[in-house]
Amino acid sequence: MAERWTVGIDKRMCVRTGLCAASAPEEFELDEDGQGHARSAILPASEEVLEVAESCPIEAIGITNADTGERVFPPPVV
Repeated sequence: MAERWTVGIDKRMCVRTGLCAASAPEEFELDEDGQGHARSAILPASEEVLEVAESCPIEAIGITNADTGERVFPPPVV
């Protein structure tokens, strides 16, 4: 089975740049207030989704492995 990610955007942190939706419109969209969110709560793991999360200027996008619960981004602090 292919890896799946749970992707969430912290609405309190999101500053509405629209970068997520512009960078990956198949995976992210903006609501009526211009706030970004994933089109689906669970997305297939992909380099594109990870790059969008990494490029968010305030790291409002969090990714966890949907099957294990392990945090993918931001990376766990060791």
